[in-house]
Amino acid sequence: MYHLLMQANPYSNLNFFQFLWQLFIRAALFIMGKIPFDQLATDEIQVGVLAGIAISSAMVGCFLILRRMTMLANSLSHTLLMGIVFAYFFSTNKQMGSGASMQAMIVASLIMGFITAFLTEFLSQTAKLQEDASLGLVFTTFFALGIVLATLLTRSAHIGIEAVMGNADALVLSDLWWVYSVLFFNAILYLFFFKEFALTSFDSSLAVALGFSPIFFNYLLMVQVSITSITAFRAVGVLLVLAFMTGPPLTARLLTHSLLKMVLGGAIIGVISAILGVAITRHMWTVYGMALSTSGVVVCTIFFLYFAVAFFTPGRGLLSQMRKGRLSSLS
Repeated sequence: MYHLLMQANPYSNLNFFQFLWQLFIRAALFIMGKIPFDQLATDEIQVGVLAGIAISSAMVGCFLILRRMTMLANSLSHTLLMGIVFAYFFSTNKQMGSGASMQAMIVASLIMGFITAFLTEFLSQTAKLQEDASLGLVFTTFFALGIVLATLLTRSAHIGIEAVMGNADALVLSDLWWVYSVLFFNAILYLFFFKEFALTSFDSSLAVALGFSPIFFNYLLMVQVSITSITAFRAVGVLLVLAFMTGPPLTARLLTHSLLKMVLGGAIIGVISAILGVAITRHMWTVYGMALSTSGVVVCTIFFLYFAVAFFTPGRGLLSQMRKGRLSSLS
């Protein structure tokens, strides 16, 4: 029985370091073509999906931070719930209970993303509300409507809980396809428009003078945020995805002033967080019998990595600053 269990999941009964070693060995075998794609273990699917989400989120999150648009991304992560509920309801009706298709949820998320951005801008310009006030009004209203609709239209499903909290244990191979399709989409956009995104982020006036529209690239960034969030909701929920979009890029920003290095560093830190989070979850189950939320552990890992970098970075960390302050006070 134990042998059959190990064949079904090679990560069963492994602690933290055993998990990492097993993952390294099987990743090498997969690259060499000795492990077929359709024979990936559940833990490997989790790592693959979370790593893809982390890379996409870092690519999007760096520009959100530079444009000071993280609150708009936060509002999008809330309002997308209503789009998910609509997509689930209408897809279920048409497909006789088969559930919402990813295509329907992507379309619904894009529509809700544009409505959110438009209403926020409309209330700021027309009603003369401050941007943070209009954001708060829009996303709390849409999020509340999403919860109400989830209880009314999807009584027999747990779409509301899954969309908010995520469920990394329910991931399948098709999730890998969708996540890396979105990653490819984001990569293509930055391949062609990286300089334009950078210019409109750092100096919008110069961008306008050179003929580039900051508004166009703002909305394009919102498209990326919406699509990235909707493909992440099964793993981490539409709320926790904001941690992926802000945590790793902010950590990378503490280490470099280069935009390209910030994007690459954020992606690497996000992938490391995903691997460590899944390994910790497996360790806690194997050693202590505690079934923790994988997505929650990964987000906590992102925070602890940020705290460690912010505190211990040589020369720029809080510890170095405290030492410098102490030395200056003594002198």
